[in-house]
Amino acid sequence: MQLTGNVVINAPRKKVWDFLTDPNQLGQCVPGVEKIETIEPLKKYRGVVSVGLGSIKARFSGDVDILELDEPNRAKLKAHGTATGSAADALSEMTLSDGPDNSTLVNWSADVNVSGQLASLVSRLMVPVSQKLAGVFYEEVKKRIEGNNGG
Repeated sequence: MQLTGNVVINAPRKKVWDFLTDPNQLGQCVPGVEKIETIEPLKKYRGVVSVGLGSIKARFSGDVDILELDEPNRAKLKAHGTATGSAADALSEMTLSDGPDNSTLVNWSADVNVSGQLASLVSRLMVPVSQKLAGVFYEEVKKRIEGNNGG
């Protein structure tokens, strides 16, 4: 499933980039994150995330690999996680560009593939729930970065 979106953050691009490439900051924005550990800085991370899809809860543990970092323009990452009887893979990319009044425009896309038990049980919920979680994530990112602007 393909997800896309964009968000304007009222902060300079360098500040947005630093936030979006800091796993500890990001971990506080991702809904359901229980744990993030750095395996290799700016390269590989491991984590545990709980996701609720309707009445079904799944707890994924897995790895995130940073494929490309082009500061402060573009980042690309790959994630693979497994839960009981299910697996999820995601390829995600974000592009940062300068917006008006020293703001930053973040365009993002994610190609997510869920297989196994979870996929068959909640396939119709996947897209709306995933899009909503992504929206929640970027709203939280925006709130935190803008909140750190001292205004």
